[in-house]
Amino acid sequence: MRRIGLVVVVTVGLALAPLAAEAQPSPSPRRVGVLLALLSPDSKEAHAFRQGLRDAGYTEDRDVTIEWRWANGDYARLPKLAAELVERKVDVIVADITVATQEAKRATSTIPIVMAVVADPVGSGLVSNLARPGGNVAGLSIMLAELSVKRLQLLKETLPTLTRVGVVWNPATPWHTKAVENLKGGARTLGVELSFATVRVPEEIGPAVGALSRANAQAVFVVDGPPVFTHRTTFLRRTSQARLPVISGERQYTDEGGLISFGPNYEDQMLRSALYVDKILKGAKPGGLPVEQPTKFTLVINLKTARALGLTIPQSLLLRADQVIE
Repeated sequence: MRRIGLVVVVTVGLALAPLAAEAQPSPSPRRVGVLLALLSPDSKEAHAFRQGLRDAGYTEDRDVTIEWRWANGDYARLPKLAAELVERKVDVIVADITVATQEAKRATSTIPIVMAVVADPVGSGLVSNLARPGGNVAGLSIMLAELSVKRLQLLKETLPTLTRVGVVWNPATPWHTKAVENLKGGARTLGVELSFATVRVPEEIGPAVGALSRANAQAVFVVDGPPVFTHRTTFLRRTSQARLPVISGERQYTDEGGLISFGPNYEDQMLRSALYVDKILKGAKPGGLPVEQPTKFTLVINLKTARALGLTIPQSLLLRADQVIE
């Protein structure tokens, strides 16, 4: 009888084991906060970030949930949005540009932060050095300030008779001051005179383009970032009316009517930022993850815009372009 009872107990136990396993709660999805000042949650770059998570083996809403916060180019909204992500107790925060990353860092010293498209991580005080960042910030740099002179050279190559360039910049963006200083040095070497116009809010876009036109600028150089990027449709309409070709670092300008763009591939940057998220969710400390430099630079030329402005793009430049918009 004892043996029969033991068999019954073991049999019942084996039968109930799968039910007990099923009753165990599945692990809660990890929370990933994304703080965007420049890009939008429905942009190609945001989709690239999602793809990066999928490539790393994560399924959204099963393994991770993404808390999106978008400032739409308005820096003043960032502190509140960063605080919201901290209150939501996210496991990691991904921030797109310098100002967004700075606000995330002010909001928390404990939650890991991944910067995706930051121009000057060391100069802006986000990390102590690129090899070992220290603290709670890691991620990617895009070297925009250093690339400013290269873009000016491309503009001069495109327009050999170029002598005056208008520069649109935002003093509220930390790395813009460094970019402006680099441009001044490059302009002297190239024999180009610069005229500057600041745009801190969207309402200043029209007056800025008007001022550069009155200064006899032959082209406009955009130092990348809000609010011009966020309101680039208005900006490009104004420059088109003034018949001013535009060069920028962000290809969205060229896709929508600018003349030339040259810079890092933001989709690639956001895709790669997901790899940092993966490492951090698996236990890596952000302070020990080296900051990576861009791996892709894209030169885009809008030939349709060139024709509309009566400009001839040198064949040597067209052959180097990654894409020519006809």
